[in-house]
Amino acid sequence: MARTKDFDENEVLNKAIAIFWYKGYNGTSMQDLVDGLGISRSSLYDTYGDKHTLFIKALESYKAKGSDKLCAVANAPGAAKETLKKLLEFTVNDLLGDKMQKGCFMVNAEVENAPHDAEVAKLVCENDQMVEDAFYHVIKKGQDSGEIANTQDARALARFTFNTVKGIRVTAKSISDKTVFDDIIKLALAALD
Repeated sequence: MARTKDFDENEVLNKAIAIFWYKGYNGTSMQDLVDGLGISRSSLYDTYGDKHTLFIKALESYKAKGSDKLCAVANAPGAAKETLKKLLEFTVNDLLGDKMQKGCFMVNAEVENAPHDAEVAKLVCENDQMVEDAFYHVIKKGQDSGEIANTQDARALARFTFNTVKGIRVTAKSISDKTVFDDIIKLALAALD
């Protein structure tokens, strides 16, 4: 008869996200996970197999939660430029609310792991495409309504805007001055005129 788990897997994943996000994949030891997750080493191995599998599950969970939040903002009714501003401000406020300045877990994984880990690279690419598509649909809606100029390709503008978001996510690891990010947002929105 199989033993029942005496822990909440979602809670464990949330703790794993926090540990990997703060320490990085390579900086996190199995002992860090055992100590931080509050489960035994055997439960960790029985449930997740190994550190890499847990990292992938944590990254997938982070991706799903981030997608839900982003899509809620992107799909809310309103003018396209105002929606784009809300998306950019949402990113900045989320990052600046983190006093440990960890940046974005997905971007951190992209920099640390994606170049040599195909599974992480795939997750990052899927996430990037989803975010780019969200920007594209808002920009295209704005172009169709005449709110955003049609002088640039909507897909190119979405890629530019998403690249700006990635830059914001990296910059927030070392800078917490909101005026810096306000300037970035202002110029990113001006590119849509």
